[in-house]
Amino acid sequence: MEKKVKKKRSKIPLSRERVLQKAQQIADKQGIEALSMRKIAQVLKVEAMSLYNHVKNKDEILDGMVELVMEEIAVPKVGADWKEQMRARASSAHAALMKHSWAAMLLMSRVNIGPLMLRYVDATLGCLLAAGFTYEQADHIWNTLDSYVYGFTLQKLNFPFAPEEYKDAAEEFMPQLPMEEYPHLAALSLEVMEGRHDGMHELSFGLEKLLDGFESILGT
Repeated sequence: MEKKVKKKRSKIPLSRERVLQKAQQIADKQGIEALSMRKIAQVLKVEAMSLYNHVKNKDEILDGMVELVMEEIAVPKVGADWKEQMRARASSAHAALMKHSWAAMLLMSRVNIGPLMLRYVDATLGCLLAAGFTYEQADHIWNTLDSYVYGFTLQKLNFPFAPEEYKDAAEEFMPQLPMEEYPHLAALSLEVMEGRHDGMHELSFGLEKLLDGFESILGT
């Protein structure tokens, strides 16, 4: 009888892209605290030292992971309707940061100067300048938008109750909110308990108020 020859699986070569993608997957599943060169190498089934042929250190990996997230965020089109572009920019950033819960802190705490980040910021400024804002106004606007999106996202990611728990949470805390001492908080809790308000907060509510406010300064 002829012996069956087992086919060897071709090994996928290690690359910078593979290292970054695997690092992102680890952070998505286990949090950024779980990330280390050793851990990435372990998951890739390679020696830790081999990673250094593709990335200098963990800092380069973190910066590269930010660039991967930037691929998921809409880049404003210069000359297009600026409010629509800022809406798309904000909503896609919020979606990406909700998907990658570790990313907001990296965006806020590191100097990110990768090509995708630079293109993103430059296009944002270009879109606002084309709409008629000054450089100073455009600088304030994009930083204010980012502060709102990052803050809203972090609050949503870290809020202690899931939306379906809001009603039960309101009922639980109601005894600690005597009407005579905290009339407005107690009344708001009743709104949630009795179904007149779902307690949900949407990015679009504050975003539209910001955009309307920015529009009012056009030409000043």
